[in-house]
Amino acid sequence: MKKYNIAIVGATGMVGQKFLQVLEERQLPAENYILFASARSAGKKVTFMNREYTVEELNESCFDGRDIHIALFSAGGEVSRKYAPIAAARGIVVIDNSSAWRMNPDVPLIVPEVNPQDIEKHKGIISNPNCSTIQAVVALKPLYDRYGIKRIVYSTYQAVSGAGMRGYSDLERGIQGQAPEKFPYPIFGNCLPHIDDFLENGYTKEEVKMIDETKKILGDPTLRITATTVRVPVFHGHSESINVELKEDFDLAELKRVLAEAPGIALVDDPAGNRYPMPIEAQDKDEVFVGRIRRDESVDSGVNLWVVADNIRKGAATNTVQIAELLISNWENDK
Repeated sequence: MKKYNIAIVGATGMVGQKFLQVLEERQLPAENYILFASARSAGKKVTFMNREYTVEELNESCFDGRDIHIALFSAGGEVSRKYAPIAAARGIVVIDNSSAWRMNPDVPLIVPEVNPQDIEKHKGIISNPNCSTIQAVVALKPLYDRYGIKRIVYSTYQAVSGAGMRGYSDLERGIQGQAPEKFPYPIFGNCLPHIDDFLENGYTKEEVKMIDETKKILGDPTLRITATTVRVPVFHGHSESINVELKEDFDLAELKRVLAEAPGIALVDDPAGNRYPMPIEAQDKDEVFVGRIRRDESVDSGVNLWVVADNIRKGAATNTVQIAELLISNWENDK
């Protein structure tokens, strides 16, 4: 198998650091890694793969003359909008973790367990979905395929790490009785029904992301979806209550088997034993945990799910690395 050169853009950030951990664990067929970050982080030393790397400055010429095959981006939307096209123009396939390219019709939005076939459509940039969307569609895809879906109601309980290092710091500060710096109100001992900016229709951008991205990933613009996204005082792990109205009726035991046998899902559904998914048990794991599965008796063919995953790991780093693995596998199979 050929060895590939892989760049990490945003290597010193929260997700960038998790990239390095996941890459070390999964051992991609890589010849070399190149680490990029902003000017203020350039020159830092990072130990990775039993080797010390020096972080390089991301700039308009940093990709020139470099034999880089894949670049994993996690440096924010503004950086991605500027630098992803520069990298792609030099023959590098960019896998971007920001929201910058997700709804671009020319950019595939990939969750490998759900729509791996869409990767073939890329034109140099591939987008990693929103963390809250990733875990939702991993749970929904097997139900969509088996029963069809008419309507989805998302209610999320999202960890502060989803707001980056400053969000994480706000919870730490709140525990110590200090004022928030990232969020508009204290997050410790509180819940904020406010993730990203509010839009004219009263939804937030995060809610619209979940709605639009779910339709794109499942390839079904006719899906009826609504969402309420909430920030909660948890460091790691997003939890989601997902109410689904299916097109066909179902046997509950069979539906649970469908979920249990689907890729990427860990079924934790034992009410008698008080076993259900929790963020504390999902931390630093790649699986999407599904439980509290029960019929919604208020509607025909309705079911309730409780879905939990590590938002920084599966919701960002692992999914991005899985896309890179899928890309490399396709390249190898095309030889």
